[in-house]
Amino acid sequence: MGKKINFKMPHLLWLMLGLVVLSCLATYIIPAGKFVVDSDGKILADQFEYLGNQTPISIWQGFCLIKDGLVGASTIIFVVMISGANIHIMLETKAIDNFMNWSLHKMKDKNKSILIILLFFLMAYLGGFGGTDALIAVVPIGILFAKKLKLDPIVALGVTTFATLIGFGTGPAQQAPTQMLMGIAPYSSFFTRFAYMNFFTIVGIMMVLNYVKKIQRNPENSLMYGEGWNPNEVKNDIDEDSLIKETHITWKTVLILVVFFAQYLIIVLYPLLGGDNSKLFNVMIAVLTISSLIIGLLGGMSGDELGKQFGAGLATMAFIGFVIGLAKVISLILNDGNVIHTIVYVLTKPLRFLPESVTNIGIAIVVSILNPLIPSATSKAAILVPIIHPVAETLKLNLNIVIVAFQLGDGFTNLISPLLGWMVGSCVMAEVPFSKWVKWVFPKVIIFMLLSFVLIYILTVTGWTGRF
Repeated sequence: MGKKINFKMPHLLWLMLGLVVLSCLATYIIPAGKFVVDSDGKILADQFEYLGNQTPISIWQGFCLIKDGLVGASTIIFVVMISGANIHIMLETKAIDNFMNWSLHKMKDKNKSILIILLFFLMAYLGGFGGTDALIAVVPIGILFAKKLKLDPIVALGVTTFATLIGFGTGPAQQAPTQMLMGIAPYSSFFTRFAYMNFFTIVGIMMVLNYVKKIQRNPENSLMYGEGWNPNEVKNDIDEDSLIKETHITWKTVLILVVFFAQYLIIVLYPLLGGDNSKLFNVMIAVLTISSLIIGLLGGMSGDELGKQFGAGLATMAFIGFVIGLAKVISLILNDGNVIHTIVYVLTKPLRFLPESVTNIGIAIVVSILNPLIPSATSKAAILVPIIHPVAETLKLNLNIVIVAFQLGDGFTNLISPLLGWMVGSCVMAEVPFSKWVKWVFPKVIIFMLLSFVLIYILTVTGWTGRF
């Protein structure tokens, strides 16, 4: 037998540089064309013409545009990097850890269903507002509770990774970079997103509780029964006190949490209260910088330590910033080569007479298919937005709804992605075969996607503007 070939996605750097090269080659192959643009700079979708000659961009010229791409995307890059510093400092203060330990210690003796509900909400909110791969660290807590309640390891993942990824995929603070790439205010429609994050969280809780009832009724209903799990043979070999420490919430922890959530509120309310939209990014960077310093000082960091951690947070997002710059390069190449309008024309021609809701749902489907291959939302946005944005403008789609479609398409297929280290690592920690996890979660992903389509349809037909 020959060697088994394992497919592995190339590193994102090579993927993006490959797209830069392909974009250059496209300017030689795709016929150059232009839409007529009105005095306001808006594309007239029914007025397109081919130029009759190519205006190619060589690969060397494409690479020479990297500086222009970084400069053109500089505002977004700066915001992403400072957001990274902000989250990093927040995590380093351990305020979230302390709050989580305090919450879990308070609820550990509650009724089984209440315990699951409270834990699920807590994990979803952690994912929605502070979600990073570091949240894999909560999985041992889920394992502890599953063993304590004589439930199978899938429940352990259900109340931790499942919950955090629902919050991460629908949270109101998670799509700011995509919004900026799309040209709309970051954190706009914050309250709507917060509402549907809670809706999907409640649906997720019902799914877990339903599974719990099934395996309590008959342990053989557990997908892990054939893997050796039996509620009568569960041994709790985890030190509960080491995972769930009795923690007293200090006024500093409370203040840190208040400052962390207040920063989002300030940014969201600024344009709603009549602030100058042209200054929004200035305000955003100022707020995130100041709140980072306040959070760090409240967390007991010295001046030197705060500076070190701020720099470390910036460094974590530096590569993503470069990727965003490369995405801008792709946009510049396609634009300078006069092929972006041709691409948009071909893509939108069959969609022009379809309802807006159908097109938005189509965007969600495309993103959901690509998501398991490119789990990073920011990276995926950097790749797709240069195409989606002009398509949306040509079809006169509501950009806020397009963002919702992107977010919901991006949000749920993470749960079945074999390339998401966070997901696969959680399965390893809980000793759940990935195939068993997919068998449990895949129907739920389908339900979430169908509910997403209904939500997108409702937002479209009701004329939702994305203001709140």
